Amino acid sequence: MRTHDVIVVGLGSMGGAAAMELAGRGASVLGLERFRPGHDRGSAHGGTRLVRQSYFEGSAYVPLLRRAYAGWRELEEASGQELLTLCGGIYLGDPASEVVTGSLSSAREHGLPHEVLTAEEVRQRIPTMAPASHAVGVLEAAAGYVRPERTTRATVEVARRRGAEIHLEEPALGWTVTPGGGVEVRTAAGTYGADRLVLSPGAWAPGLLADLEIPLRVERQIFCWFTPDFTAQLPYEAYTDAEHPVYVESTDGNGTMYGFPMIDGPAGGLKLAYFRNGVETTAETVDRTVRPEEVEEVRARALQLFPQLTGPVVDARTCLYTTTPDEHFVLGPHPLHPQVAIACGFSGHGFKFVPVVGEILADLAVLGRTDHEIGLFDPTRFAR
Repeated sequence: MRTHDVIVVGLGSMGGAAAMELAGRGASVLGLERFRPGHDRGSAHGGTRLVRQSYFEGSAYVPLLRRAYAGWRELEEASGQELLTLCGGIYLGDPASEVVTGSLSSAREHGLPHEVLTAEEVRQRIPTMAPASHAVGVLEAAAGYVRPERTTRATVEVARRRGAEIHLEEPALGWTVTPGGGVEVRTAAGTYGADRLVLSPGAWAPGLLADLEIPLRVERQIFCWFTPDFTAQLPYEAYTDAEHPVYVESTDGNGTMYGFPMIDGPAGGLKLAYFRNGVETTAETVDRTVRPEEVEEVRARALQLFPQLTGPVVDARTCLYTTTPDEHFVLGPHPLHPQVAIACGFSGHGFKFVPVVGEILADLAVLGRTDHEIGLFDPTRFAR
């Protein structure tokens, strides 16, 4: 049995970044992935993911986001791929909504440049939008989107170039610790040994981490692309990232919606979705068919902010969210086996952290610790 310094299970967003970082530090790395990079069976597809720093989910995330932004540019340089586009972002809602108050709290605590706009000012600055008259907006220039499929392919390719051994379409079936303090991972092709293990299995985490009884919930989510009814006042260009920001909006309890500019031409559609409105499922049993009534539910919600979004639906897809009860990540050493690092529960707001999570996992695997502050994500917090 050939052994490695580190085995990485799951080469999606976080695992691919970890394998790349570990290989760059000179470690002997084996990466195991059940599909191929850029697949659409998990949580890292759909063309775009939000990046933002005025973080309404908690100001403790902001230092990690600052490092992640630098990491995105480093990944672009290493891969030769364009991954990050900063077109600005606006966070809309009632003045007392979490989207507004949380964004403002993070921006003010960390000195992030931002503007606070009235509803009328939003309509003037972003004429595609028609927020409720009592809504306010927090506008942030340092926001935009990243390309998820391109990212996962880039991290795996860079990891391979740096010397990592990559096994695609070879899922891990189980893992054990060895008496000498190492680990073994079993697949259909055989058993592999290593000194350390990184587990980043996405929606497959409940199976591979069943011993910890972390209360992970896997949800089926949908996102849609709709065609606006272009007018002389609101042509295609008004919806592009040259003029249009990414956005998050929640007003009068109508459910939080997020979305992106049009980036694939006039026929490409405006992509948007509910932030969280999913149905519990599993990675193995998820229904991947999006039904017409689901699409129309999303459209009805979207019309509250975009009255011109009346054209044909371009596409609708499913993805998987893996969430925790407090909606924070699970990131840290295994509480019983310090040679195992865990990363899961990111869905809904994790992709923007890919570069820094890769660094953290490499730190944990090589050093057994990290200087990044990750106490919020302690895997044992639910047991306590």
